[in-house]
Amino acid sequence: MTSKTAKTKKRTASKTGKAKVAKFKRAIAKAKPAAKKKRVVKKTPAKAGAPVAKKAAPKKAAVKKGKKKVAPKVSPLAPTSYPVMPPVAGVTLSTTNSGTRYKGRDDLLFAQMVEGSQVAGVFTTSKTASAPVQWCRSNLEDGIGRALVVNAGNANAFTGKAGLATVRTTAAAAAAQTGCRQKDVFVASTGVIGQVLDGEAIAGSLERARAGKEASYEDAARAIMTTDTFPKFVTRTVKIGGVDVTINGIGKGSGMIQPDLATMLVFFFTDAALPAAVLQTLLLLGVRDSFNAITVDSDTSTSDTVLLFATGAAETDGQKVPMIARAGDPRLREFRQALDELMLELAHQVVRDGEGAQKFIEVKVTGAESYKAARQIALSIANSPLVKTAIAGEDANWGRIVMAVGKAGEAADRDKLVVRVGDVDIAKNGAPVEGYDETPVAAHMKGQDIKIEVDVGVGKAEATVWTCDLTYDYIRINADYRS
Repeated sequence: MTSKTAKTKKRTASKTGKAKVAKFKRAIAKAKPAAKKKRVVKKTPAKAGAPVAKKAAPKKAAVKKGKKKVAPKVSPLAPTSYPVMPPVAGVTLSTTNSGTRYKGRDDLLFAQMVEGSQVAGVFTTSKTASAPVQWCRSNLEDGIGRALVVNAGNANAFTGKAGLATVRTTAAAAAAQTGCRQKDVFVASTGVIGQVLDGEAIAGSLERARAGKEASYEDAARAIMTTDTFPKFVTRTVKIGGVDVTINGIGKGSGMIQPDLATMLVFFFTDAALPAAVLQTLLLLGVRDSFNAITVDSDTSTSDTVLLFATGAAETDGQKVPMIARAGDPRLREFRQALDELMLELAHQVVRDGEGAQKFIEVKVTGAESYKAARQIALSIANSPLVKTAIAGEDANWGRIVMAVGKAGEAADRDKLVVRVGDVDIAKNGAPVEGYDETPVAAHMKGQDIKIEVDVGVGKAEATVWTCDLTYDYIRINADYRS
């Protein structure tokens, strides 16, 4: 190519480029009025659709998210109905706002029991247990429980001497209001770890709470909620020696849930006449297959507390309830069964309110060497992020179940392994079932209640645990927790 030809082509290209630019500018100029008109049309019927409104929307959403910590969207797994809670003779409940965390709702529960009331308790196994847990443990020996103070929003955990001072201040104020010793007052806290709780604010709230109207058990359950989306309360009425006896229970728990006990507070009140030693036995027997058999995220809380108070004030037609001195007394059979049922019911409610939960999952392991081994394998499945996210995505990826069995560290015979989901056999004798059809399993995965069964083929022991799926909302809730 000659220099002249190149220059000619360059000039031609330049002219062509300028022509294109000019054409493009004319097109923009022509389009401007139309674009303006279009924006006005969009803006008139719905301002939210306009560009300015769209920029403002995230700010509004952020404010709403903060408020939802007080009244979050109710879990789709919440109970469809709630029981009518009868009074428990010898128990008085009151609630108020302590001013320590939440606005526009009660966040403090004050329960008072009549003289002679007994108490039993079980607590977190965490090595960093909170100040309230330490206080309650040290006061269980006498078995006398006259008052309970619970605050929500601040766990009073990992707060050193200041935490214990807050508990003592609280106990002193509650004892003065109740007319009992400080050691007869039990204290529980739930919420953010590592922030000092204002003991004077809590103490000052007790008189205000007591001066107000008596609270219902639903009021009490709502007052102790944190990230919970619904209040948790249960009740049963049974007979002991011909006398009607009531057992009422309330609880809270949604995240940081992993045996032993999970991050939850649970309180039972009964008007049965039972000494502390009997209450303690019943509680220990009941928690193994209820509160110690649930998990949401495998994290053990610093604040787990389950307390059982008995006032002995029940009577029917002037006949007082008899004192039962032994846990094995046949007259206590109906009571024990009802208490076990209530523990399991509340434990299930905690899982159904797991942070971000959309599905309730039962994991049953059979054929293990021991109960401990069966439970460990079941927890390995229940806590597996891969299993939980597959269920959240309604994916029948049963290979993840096999993986979770293998990593549990307990004996399992690979060539005898049986995997069943939704009562459908998927794998047997270490391989997929011949002619396996995933259709019914996939349909089961779309439901809210998911059932997983595994037989590991080495023994006769079994265990069942309950969990929920792992969703995007779990991340959102916990990423925003302190804000």
